[in-house]
Formats: sequence, structure tokens, C-alpha cells
Amino acid sequence: MAYVPKDAEWFLANLVLEIRVAGSRRNIIHINYVIIHAQSPAAAYARAMRIGKRSETSYENPYGKKVTTRFRGLQNLDVIYDPLGDGCEIMYFERLGISEKGIRKLVRPKHELEIFMPIRKRVGRPDFSSREVMDEVAKRLKDKQ
Repeated sequence: MAYVPKDAEWFLANLVLEIRVAGSRRNIIHINYVIIHAQSPAAAYARAMRIGKRSETSYENPYGKKVTTRFRGLQNLDVIYDPLGDGCEIMYFERLGISEKGIRKLVRPKHELEIFMPIRKRVGRPDFSSREVMDEVAKRLKDKQ
């Protein structure tokens, strides 16, 4: 068992969600990193499972196809050792024996970081956007004109 400090109250859960769009052979898997507030690993697990179950939904996309999101389980659950705040460590990955070339491949320039990349269409990716949300966006854009 991992070391969990007695005063630990924050955990990080990786929820695995499967999204299916009717008529599409391909599914989409999201691994959502969720912060859990709990007093023990067992309580954190129970809370993460409840949050995952609450993530399950179904709706229509803009093309009238049914979109279903199903919680498949946890990929990981770990304690956050630092108090939450600016600069606290949430998680880490450990790699052993990485060459200099390998290290350079791990580090990306600012323009390649996800937060700075433009939203892009991906060929063959099923559209799991919500018809209701997209209709509301279109209405609000029209109202602004």
C-alpha cells in the first residue's frame, strides 16, 4: 500500500469515461483527472466512484444521433501530499534511464502545449457535442449580431 499521511484530505482520481455516438464504430475515451476531498483512501474511492457514476449521461448531438457517456471505472487513485494551493504538486510520473534525446522529446515548446493550441477538427472523430448546447450557442451568437 502507498504511503498516505494521516492528515491527508485530498486525492486525485483518474476517471475512465467511454463516449459512444450512435452509428459510429469508434468510441472516444476520456480520462478525467478529478480532485477528491475525503478523510481516507476508502472514502476517496467511494466518492470517486459516485462522481464517475454521476458523469454518465445521454443526449442528442447536432445531427440527431444519440451520444452516451458511460463511466467504466478508475484508472488510478492517489493521495495529494501537499496542501492545495499555487504550486502544489498534484501528481508525478517517474521514468528511469532516459537519454538526453529522450528528455528533449518529453519537453514541448510553449506553442505545442495543449492550452495554447487552436481547437481543431479531427478526421474520423465522432461528434459528441450536445445539440442543446450548440443550439444555445448559435442563438446567443445570433442575438449579439
